[in-house]
Amino acid sequence: MMQKSINAGLGSLTAVMLSTTSLWAADELNALVWCDHTDPALLEPFEKAHNVRVNVKEYEGTAAGLAILDQSRPGDWDVMVIDGVDVGRAVDEGRLAALPADEFDTGTFFPEVVMPENNTRDGVTYAVTEKFGYNTITYNAAKVDLEDMNSMSSLWSGKYDGRIAIYDYYLPLLGLLGLEQGVATSDLDADAVEALRDRLYALKEAAQSVSDVVASQTALATGEVDVVIGGGEWLTAVLAAENPDLNWSIPKEGALRWTQSIAVLEESENKDLAVEFIKYITSPEGQARLATSSCYWAMPANASAGDILTDDEKSTLRWDQQADYLSRTQLYPIPDADLDLAMQDLWTDMLQQ
Repeated sequence: MMQKSINAGLGSLTAVMLSTTSLWAADELNALVWCDHTDPALLEPFEKAHNVRVNVKEYEGTAAGLAILDQSRPGDWDVMVIDGVDVGRAVDEGRLAALPADEFDTGTFFPEVVMPENNTRDGVTYAVTEKFGYNTITYNAAKVDLEDMNSMSSLWSGKYDGRIAIYDYYLPLLGLLGLEQGVATSDLDADAVEALRDRLYALKEAAQSVSDVVASQTALATGEVDVVIGGGEWLTAVLAAENPDLNWSIPKEGALRWTQSIAVLEESENKDLAVEFIKYITSPEGQARLATSSCYWAMPANASAGDILTDDEKSTLRWDQQADYLSRTQLYPIPDADLDLAMQDLWTDMLQQ
């Protein structure tokens, strides 16, 4: 994994946070998170400044996170990291607490990822975007024809059979297959999804594996596969120093843009501290650490993190190319319950092939 070098600004942040330590005498905060939030380099400054312990439980996929909540006692969890497109679902189920919007200034955020359509409901803020990136084509530049990486269609050519990994998340992958077939993510309905069945089965037949984040990274790093469909900067950035041939591109058909949000859980008994944690995570210092977390790197939602990240870190994140990438990518599909079930059923059918 690439080492992080985010020390600039730490002293000033700690000084400010220590001034409020007495508000949070020895306490604990329990967070359901994605793996990028498990990095001690991210958590320790908050823990030390507030004299608290942050207990984290990692999960993948919103359904898994909600299942953990269902199996837990009320109040067991305080904070949840959640896919931006799923915030509304969690709000509708009464999972998330309203946030004091006036305490979260998103004026320095990349405007395309503030996402009020995801994070607010009827003028009430329930979550804040904290990180974003792309689901696209990731590859080993030394092992592929670079021209092929300009089009997703090359993955069905037979040229890379047995050398492909599929990222195991149905929403972005079906979105990408839709783009490859000329269907915008906003136009994916039950008929359009069903029309992707043969294309998905053919991709599975050409693939070596269907893998989660860590397995996809490992397969690409070890040469087990040469291409990952659904990957992006989050897959390769932490490996760039060790193998600069690991790269990613946005093909001519486009790609998907993901956002992750962070929220306070409605049943939390520690809401004030949970809000402070979100304020830290979305601060420039917290954002710089989150962007370069040891599990995976991706773009911070708060552009002010660029004042703290090093030039090398920003180069790895392709900071100066974001305007182009944002203009060439589409948001995740946001299915209703019936469409989501249809998409999951298709994905399960593919996995069983």
